[in-house]
Amino acid sequence: MPFRFVHTADLHLDSPLRSLALRNPELASLVRSATRNALVRIVDLCIAENVDALLIAGDLYDGSQTSMNTALFLAGELRRLDEAGIRTFIIRGNHDAQSQVTRELTLPPSVHVFSGRSRTVLAKTLENGRTVHIHGVSFADTHAPESLLPHFHAPVADGINIGMLHTSLSGSAAHDPYAPCSIADLQRHGFDYWALGHVHQRQVHSEMPSIVMPGMPQGRDINEMGMKGVTIVTIDDHGQVVLEERATSTAAFERLSVDVTGAADWRDMVDAVSREIARLRKRLPADNLILRLTLTGRTPLAWRLRRDADLLETEMANIAAGLGGCWIEKVEVQCRAAGDAGHPSADPVVELAALVDDVLSSFGFRAEVKGVAEELLQQLPPELRQVLAVDEEALESLALNAGLAGSADVLAHLHGRTVAEAID
Repeated sequence: MPFRFVHTADLHLDSPLRSLALRNPELASLVRSATRNALVRIVDLCIAENVDALLIAGDLYDGSQTSMNTALFLAGELRRLDEAGIRTFIIRGNHDAQSQVTRELTLPPSVHVFSGRSRTVLAKTLENGRTVHIHGVSFADTHAPESLLPHFHAPVADGINIGMLHTSLSGSAAHDPYAPCSIADLQRHGFDYWALGHVHQRQVHSEMPSIVMPGMPQGRDINEMGMKGVTIVTIDDHGQVVLEERATSTAAFERLSVDVTGAADWRDMVDAVSREIARLRKRLPADNLILRLTLTGRTPLAWRLRRDADLLETEMANIAAGLGGCWIEKVEVQCRAAGDAGHPSADPVVELAALVDDVLSSFGFRAEVKGVAEELLQQLPPELRQVLAVDEEALESLALNAGLAGSADVLAHLHGRTVAEAID
């Protein structure tokens, strides 16, 4: 019989969603419970597939705020695996290192939590006599600026060797560097499979040996889009590895852009958006689809879509609710007014908009708003700066988009009033 296991990481159980909670507490509650639901699905999958083990490559929790209630929920799920005869192997990631809960909670005897010192555990003896060994090293602290690879033992001779490591590898724009190492370093170490964690996007970095970042099993915000899942791994008596991805998301975040060019009235716009949301909902199997909706194109409704943003969000939420299990996280308007830019307009607001466009396209304006954005970013926590602007290009884009959105909002509220009335 082969050795079969489920490889997951970065569950971030009960991760706080402060910004989302401020906008929609009900939706925030749904997403927070989705991380628990993902673990339930993972355990269900392990039992249904009758695997030998579950490997969790770090960041079960989301930091020091972890409650005992969260830990008890985890212990209950691990107990289900224990009762099914399935072993669990866990390494602590950078978020887990902040929490004392795992250290203090008594877990089932089938659960092995690796410490900050390398250890090798015999996982199974195959029918041909070959042994399967799992190697792991946990984060001892919240930061690991140096590679943890030198801490690992050499592979067990004539055995099948699986390494568990929480690492940013050689770096990712969306993640801070943690226990950095290269793919080549991992390949040279001699293990048959590397069960990685930390980067939330799934990627198979190598097939011989297998080096797998499974991604997170449940997204938590719009930057973690799409269906998420885990990897089922089968290793036969000869060390051949077969990978299979399985979805575990109960909620999927997606961005949807709808071109409303030609929509002459509000009803036309609503119909166009309804069709696109319905198509996307039909295509995605998640129990709950959470959308960030962006309206684009040229339409005479551009000014009204911005001015009546509250009505627009209500309309979109109503459309989503009618589809079942569909939510609108945010509505963005990037529409421009319809019209012939080559001819003068009798509307003073339209003329003002043309002048504003000239200013916004100037080098001086872009440099000024970039300077303001840089100053504001310095007043934010480092982790939030990384989310808003990972590099200089992202900073310039953030600043310019804020300027464009702000000017469009002002012009939208001026529409239908003369400039003189607005000044009064």
